[in-house]
Amino acid sequence: MEFDPERLDAFLRTSIPGLKGLMHLERISGGQSNPTFFVTYDNRRLVLRKQPSGNLLPSAHAVDREYRVMAALRTVGVPVPAMVLYCDDREVIGTLFYIMERLEGRVFHDAALPGVTAQERGQMYRSLAQALAALHNVNPAAVGLSDYGKSGNYFKRQISRWTRQWELSRTRDDANIEHLIAWLPRNIPEDDVTGVSHGDYRVGNVMFHETEPRVIAILDWELSTLGHPLADLAHACMGWHSRPEEYGGLEGLDLVTLGLPTEAEFVKTYYDAACHNIRMTSFHMAFALFRFAVIFEGIAARAKAGNAADSEAEKVGPLSARFAQHALNVLRGRG
Repeated sequence: MEFDPERLDAFLRTSIPGLKGLMHLERISGGQSNPTFFVTYDNRRLVLRKQPSGNLLPSAHAVDREYRVMAALRTVGVPVPAMVLYCDDREVIGTLFYIMERLEGRVFHDAALPGVTAQERGQMYRSLAQALAALHNVNPAAVGLSDYGKSGNYFKRQISRWTRQWELSRTRDDANIEHLIAWLPRNIPEDDVTGVSHGDYRVGNVMFHETEPRVIAILDWELSTLGHPLADLAHACMGWHSRPEEYGGLEGLDLVTLGLPTEAEFVKTYYDAACHNIRMTSFHMAFALFRFAVIFEGIAARAKAGNAADSEAEKVGPLSARFAQHALNVLRGRG
C-alpha cells in the first residue's frame, strides 16, 4: 500500500460522522492515471481518488478540478457521483485526494456492450447521448464554473496544442497527419460556443444502472475543461469510424442485429436533447480522429523510448496511422 490506511481511517472517521465497523480498502484495477480505491465501512460505501505519488507536473492529475466539476454538475442534475469531501492536507495519505459516494452499476469497456439484449443496447446508447446533452445544456457560469477553462477559440487552441504534441512525439513520417495539420486550422467553423467539456466521453467512461438501460454516472473527469460541445460529441462518435480491433470501434459490426444505433441515429438523439442548435460536420469528426492519432503516437514514442512495455508499443503503435487515415476518409466522404 502506497499510504498508511490507519491514518486515512482516522481522518475519515473524524470528517464523516457515523462511520461504523472496520475500514476495508481495495484498489480498483484499470488504467486510471489517478489511483482509485474502494473504501468500505459497515454502513458506507465510498470511493477515494488521489494523485499518484512522486513528483508531478504542476497542472497534471488535478483531482481538485475533478471534485469541483462533479460537485457543481451534481447540483443541476447531470449524472455524476455525489461528492463527500476534498482533502488538500498531504499529511493524510501523501497526496491530495477526494472522497465520493460509491455507485453500484455496470461499466463496459467494449462499445458493443456485450452481455445485454439488442433492445437494451439501443436504449443504453440513447441514454449515453442524452447524458452528454444534459452536460452541454449546463451554463458554466450558473454553476460556478465560468473560470474552469478558457472561453472561446477552443478548436484553434486545441489544434495548435496537438500539432505541437505531434512534433514532439513523432516517430515516423505521416502525410495524412501533415495534411490534417494544414487543413484543420483553415476550416474551423465560425460558431464559438463554450460549455463544460468532459474531454473523453465514451462508453467506457460512464456507468449504467445495474439492471436498467440508463446512464447513472459520467466518470473520469480528468480531462474536463471549458470547451466546445461538438468536440465531445465527435469523440463519442469515433467508434463508428474505427474497427473493433482499433480501440474497440464499431465499424464492420452488424449494428441492426446487435441493436446498436447508427452514428446518425446517435447524433439525432443528442440533438433532440441538446439546447444548442449547432451541428457536427466533417471538421469535428476529423479533429477528434486527428487528436486520437497524436495521442497514440505519443504512447508509441514513450514505448520506443523504453518508458512503456514492448507489448504496449506493438498494440498501439499502428493505431496512430490508422486513426489519421480514418480522419482523411472523413474529409473525403468515405468515413
